[in-house]
Amino acid sequence: MKKFFVYFAVVAVVFILSCNPQPVHVKNVIVMVADGASLSSITAARWYKAYNGMGDYLHVDPHLCGTVSSFGSKSLIPDSAPTMSCYMTGVPSEDGNISIYPRADAENDLIPLDPSRANQPLATLMEAARIQQGKSIGIAVTCEFTHATPASCAAHHYSRGNYKALAPQMAFNNIDVLIGGGTSLVSDDMKAHFRNSGTALIEDDLTAMRRFNGDKMWALYGSMAMPYDLDRDPEKVPSLEEMTRKAIELLSKNKKGFFLMVEGSKIDWAAHSNDAAGIITELIAFDNAVGAALEFARKCGNTAIVVLADHGTGGPSIGRNGWQGGTTMKALFDAVSQFKKTAPGMVEILNATPPDRVKSEFARHTSIDLDDQELESILNSRDYKMNENPQASASTLQSNIVRIMNRRTPFGFTTGGHTGEEVFLAVYHPSNYRPTGFTTNIQINEYLQRIMKLPTSLTELSDKLFAKHGDALAGLNYEIIAPEDDFPTLTATKGNNALEIKAFSSVAYVNGNPVDLGSVAVYIDRNQTFYLPADVVKITGL
Repeated sequence: MKKFFVYFAVVAVVFILSCNPQPVHVKNVIVMVADGASLSSITAARWYKAYNGMGDYLHVDPHLCGTVSSFGSKSLIPDSAPTMSCYMTGVPSEDGNISIYPRADAENDLIPLDPSRANQPLATLMEAARIQQGKSIGIAVTCEFTHATPASCAAHHYSRGNYKALAPQMAFNNIDVLIGGGTSLVSDDMKAHFRNSGTALIEDDLTAMRRFNGDKMWALYGSMAMPYDLDRDPEKVPSLEEMTRKAIELLSKNKKGFFLMVEGSKIDWAAHSNDAAGIITELIAFDNAVGAALEFARKCGNTAIVVLADHGTGGPSIGRNGWQGGTTMKALFDAVSQFKKTAPGMVEILNATPPDRVKSEFARHTSIDLDDQELESILNSRDYKMNENPQASASTLQSNIVRIMNRRTPFGFTTGGHTGEEVFLAVYHPSNYRPTGFTTNIQINEYLQRIMKLPTSLTELSDKLFAKHGDALAGLNYEIIAPEDDFPTLTATKGNNALEIKAFSSVAYVNGNPVDLGSVAVYIDRNQTFYLPADVVKITGL
């Protein structure tokens, strides 16, 4: 595997930055992630726009400049957690890891690793922007805010599914603006911190978000993820474009600048389902957000935008085995253009539709006239809520709907999982300073560090923010108290002073009085270690 690393070191020479005498450093950085977007999906979205009179190009098109090989510490087909973590920290990690150092696996590792650092939380670009540079930070996503991509910006854990541990970290990391899904994930401790930090919490209230003109705002829609763009009610749920505009409006008040991450989250979800209409329309919604960011950046003159995917999903193609419908634009894109709902959107509609109206309702939203066999598959779906047939099939309603839709379109899929091909890269920089050609996820992080002009490396910052509690509290009496129904608490004493730090919080208590640690205290249960600021004793005055 070391040879593989050497290969990447050699090809690094193609990471060419345009020669330009103008300054490369910028005040504002916007990272935009089209989760799961394969290159063929980009092509399909562009032709879909052209066929439907929405313009001949994507907003991202003039800024396409290369490809990115996105890999984990030992996986060539990684998930969103290690790929986004690498963009944010510069270190490829294990599948499922959220911005922590990977455990070494000598036989399979793709990069050299230091075993002594295993499980250490890794400082992210977003944390560095806030802590080292005083910038405002923001996130706009269409998934729940604890999902892998947003969590990798401002949280740390070895399990991307541990929302209970990820959610408070994002609150206590003092994200100034967050717009996305996940009202059910906000705990009482988080609400109290929002009140103490002057952060407005807006839940399922589009008007309130639009009117908000303060500095700190979390606006959440839906108990978990937001609806697909094709399915959303524009009177109740904002588009990703509007979310991006609002985030920029609020974050740009900070004279020191801002760091914003925007994700087209559900491109990936639609691709997992092999839902062509969902993939295409989610990509267009994402590209409209890119257009909004570019509009701001051109006016600002001091903003860089990096647009890319984290990995491919679904293995989509334009053209598939068995397609005989022709190759003209109309032949390829007419049917999918008639789909006014995604497959999940159709599930919601059909589950409220009696059996005798399913055929007409399906036609109303898709222009598909179900044949008898297709209708039977819908009515016999195991999760069709009005199913009157006790001999229901093993297939779900969504899978049957996707199968019916895909019969009418030329789009093929190789998998319902992720794929390992390179992904697209597009960069806007006011001085045209950008990577071109073939790059890696590690190099994307290096580029971002360079244009941000961080005062120290992320490795140095990681050691400053995330020291093992035994090292940070050396010489003190300390104990970890782990109740069954709550997060562990680290206690320490020195003389008459007592320190308490709750896991995943940035607020410590000294003799009952709150003290801001400046960063989140992370607890990793698999090595029973708290990771704290190295100078926690000085910070707390213990």
